[in-house]
Parts: sequence; structure tokens; C-alpha cells
Amino acid sequence: MKSPIVAAAAMSALMMFFLLTPPSHAAISCNDVIKDLRPCVNYLMNGTGKPPAACCSGISAIQAAASTTADKQTACNCIKSASKQINPNPQLANCGITLPFTVSPNVDCSKIT
Repeated sequence: MKSPIVAAAAMSALMMFFLLTPPSHAAISCNDVIKDLRPCVNYLMNGTGKPPAACCSGISAIQAAASTTADKQTACNCIKSASKQINPNPQLANCGITLPFTVSPNVDCSKIT
């Protein structure tokens, strides 16, 4: 288990991201994206096999909510920032749902339309 100091640092980094991210015209928020992906974190870091149902439900919710280019880019930037903290294995994220970007700290969200 990670130490409380590491967890606090990760949470602080996430909060700074929320405070420093310029507002967009997206209807989706980083809070929504992070809430929907929370059931995926342990699986993306350590899992094998099929992802938990709650994880797939969260990905489905993000896909449904991110209908405009601004929404997709906002969701992408939120996931990109979060993935820098958890270093996920993107090969594991397979719920049969296609997002217009990969779960990666290296994705270029500005190219999403």
C-alpha cells in the first residue's frame, strides 16, 4: 500500500490541476471524469483479465457525456493528467467501449475532434 504522504501528494497534484486548468466550453468536468474512472484505478495499475463492471460503467458514462469536441478534449486532458499519477497499463482498459483517445500520459488531446 502506498504511504499516506504519497497519496496526499497525488491528491494535491490533482487538486492543483483542477485549479490551474483553464475553463473550457465543455459540459463535462474533470470531477465527473475522475469520479467515473475511480473504479478503474486499481485495475489499470495492477489488474489482469476483464475490468470490473463498475469500471466499464464509468467508461461508458464518459463516452456518453463527451459528445462534443470540447467535451472529448476535456475528458482526454483529465484522464491524461490522472494517468501521470497512476501510470496505467492502457492494454488493460478493454470494456468493449471505444474512446476517441488512449489512456496515456502521452496522448495529444488537442488532436481530438
